[in-house]
This record gives sequence, C-alpha cells and structure tokens, in this order.
Amino acid sequence: MNEIEFAGEIWYWRGPAPWYFVTVPEEECGYFEAEAGHVSYGWGMIPVTAEIGGSVWATSMFPKDGRYILPVKASVRRAEDLDDGDVPTVRLRLRSGIVGGRG
Repeated sequence: MNEIEFAGEIWYWRGPAPWYFVTVPEEECGYFEAEAGHVSYGWGMIPVTAEIGGSVWATSMFPKDGRYILPVKASVRRAEDLDDGDVPTVRLRLRSGIVGGRG
C-alpha cells in the first residue's frame, strides 16, 4: 500500500501547545503500526507526507489513545479554508529514509 486516504474531522487540542489534528481511523492505523518499526524515529512518531486539497506538507503523526493523530498546520487550514469540526479528505504517504538509511 503506497497511499492511505480517508475523511477525518479536524479537532483542536487546547493543551500547553495548542494545535489542530485529524485522528487517523482505526483501520488505517493498522497499516501504520505494521510499518512503524521501519520508519519511526522515536516516541512512536511516524514521518508522513500529508495532503489535503491542494496542500501538501511533510510532518509526523504520533500515537494517542491507541491510534495516530496528524497535526494540521495553520497554513494548510488557511489555504483549504478549514476549521475545527470540518471533515476534509486526507491522503498520507509514509516517508522513508529516517531509520537505518532506508530510502
């Protein structure tokens, strides 16, 4: 599998470092869990290339409550006119080359 696509709701975390996220659905999380050992660079972080609409960016997902969450940058939210509660289509591709020189 080269690319994962799903619709996910944007939610706002009001923690010490507030940020917007999309939670990856359970089924798609299984794929990333299987690949995590090959690409993760610590703390369960998984490097991905994310795409919403015409916006593409490199980021890392991280585990939360048994699933993965994807941070959505402010510039992406502005470009795609997205806010808390919106449900965009998200495309994710693993980025390799992080651990052990894989590329």
